[in-house]
Amino acid sequence: MRILLVGNYIPDAQESMQRFAQMLRTNLGRAGHEVRLITPPVSAGRLSVLGHGASKWLRHVDKLLLFPSILRQEARWADIVHICDHSNAVYVRHVMERPNLVTCHDVLEIQGASGTIPKHPVRWSGRRLQRMILSGLRQARRIVCVSDATTDGLMRLGGFDNERVSRVYNGPNARFAPMEEAEAVRHLTHLGIDGPAPFVFHVGGDQWYKNRAGVVRIFASLKRRWCDPRLKLVMAGKPLPRQIRELAASKGLGDSLIELPGVSNEQLNALYSMAQLFLFPSLEEGFGWPIIEAQLCGCPVVTSSRAPMDEVAGNGAVYIDPADVEDAASRVMDALPAMRDLRQLGFRNVQRFNAAAMAESYAELYDRAISERRRGSARRREFRPSTEPIPD
Repeated sequence: MRILLVGNYIPDAQESMQRFAQMLRTNLGRAGHEVRLITPPVSAGRLSVLGHGASKWLRHVDKLLLFPSILRQEARWADIVHICDHSNAVYVRHVMERPNLVTCHDVLEIQGASGTIPKHPVRWSGRRLQRMILSGLRQARRIVCVSDATTDGLMRLGGFDNERVSRVYNGPNARFAPMEEAEAVRHLTHLGIDGPAPFVFHVGGDQWYKNRAGVVRIFASLKRRWCDPRLKLVMAGKPLPRQIRELAASKGLGDSLIELPGVSNEQLNALYSMAQLFLFPSLEEGFGWPIIEAQLCGCPVVTSSRAPMDEVAGNGAVYIDPADVEDAASRVMDALPAMRDLRQLGFRNVQRFNAAAMAESYAELYDRAISERRRGSARRREFRPSTEPIPD
């Protein structure tokens, strides 16, 4: 099968989506398929010297004006075109002549643009873009959602039928496993972390739903109860905004907060392997990749009792209400004696998520989409309007 994967524009730095596309490319290739991965080339977007505002619009030139013609040309080679991120569903109309599929990772931005998430207002330009994305999704031949929660959110938007929408869980987007303590401590020392000192770990971006403020508040409550005063909070991912640093200072955390932007996968593996627990009190998610990363490394998971976190973490997590700080800290303290058991439950739960199995599920859906297209073409060929005159 010839599979064309459409990935994300590299300067947008959507690392998880880039990893998803690469994971598909690798595992579909291992299964014997011919796979090409294309992304919008960086042309106008190179002119970043014009300032952030101008650079943003020049990137749109690359993505929305220059790339479609390249995509149409590349699509002629393919048996199926897979748009790997729903935020690129605007490209669907350019590949309608081919069987196509879009992976929907979440519908949070679409919901925000429709005004259904008051805490996440979207500007006029963003609302227009999300309408284009939603229109593209509705045109797609097939859609794959990464969780039941995302499927439910998509269906609530309307305009989708069950036959076109499937659910395929993500596999791990990098290799994670428990790291030997000596090697892990070496990585932590390089990051400026005292290896023997206990720490709570969080990783995530600065999106509103990651609830970084909640992470700081829950940790502050935990630290008051913890028996070891050396307990730290390590937050990896995007740099912390000023408001989060000020919140930590107001809670008296001082040197207890360690900020680690831009860690490597190997360093991330070490952090998961050595943390006392992984704190992930997200308000919303499309899937929640860090949950399975932590479980693969044997790190006890504490996460929100909301979908899809409970869907992904299964019975391998302590569940909390992310809006109730004191109760969340109490639940963590109550669960500490059972952390060894929680590690084992996490190991068992995470076996449900496998990159090769994910690629196999996609390949089956590609086959269906191609077969449906062939049947549709055959029906059109069979239908021949009569050229004989209609009798009076």
